[in-house]
Amino acid sequence: MNHVTFGRTGLQLSPLGFGCMRFPVIDKDPSRIDEEHATRMIHYAIDQGVNYFDTAYPYHAKDFSKGGASEPFLAKALKNGYREKVYLATKLPCWLVETREDMDRFLDEQLERLETRSIDFYLLHALNSKSWTKMLQNGVLDFLNEALKTGTIRYAGFSFHDESGLFK
Repeated sequence: MNHVTFGRTGLQLSPLGFGCMRFPVIDKDPSRIDEEHATRMIHYAIDQGVNYFDTAYPYHAKDFSKGGASEPFLAKALKNGYREKVYLATKLPCWLVETREDMDRFLDEQLERLETRSIDFYLLHALNSKSWTKMLQNGVLDFLNEALKTGTIRYAGFSFHDESGLFK
């Protein structure tokens, strides 16, 4: 697979990323990932050159207010040398953040769930006008700058869920 330079980062990413929101599941239960099947999919993708994997705190949860099974499963699937072959993206669940301390708590929990010391791309999840204002009031820019400085995240970004006019 040919890789492309991602922006000004200099990183060589696969043009196709692997989203970890909808792994195959057991008995139609989103919290029960079919780990054998999903691991085969992940390893096949990596072996073919896919090197960008995108997950998030609530993926594969029955309730998006709780941590889901995607992050811990992905950590397991990336063992035995696979983690070193990929760039990992996950997301801060902004709708669950009430304080600056919550941001630190979620990041620490996600590092543990993903069994990694650093997250390559850490995104503010599902930003909209209300959550962006709240995140700013809670010191999200200081949080991101600190995490970048300490190396717990390599790059910061966001996913946006609001009207295009507001985005512009």
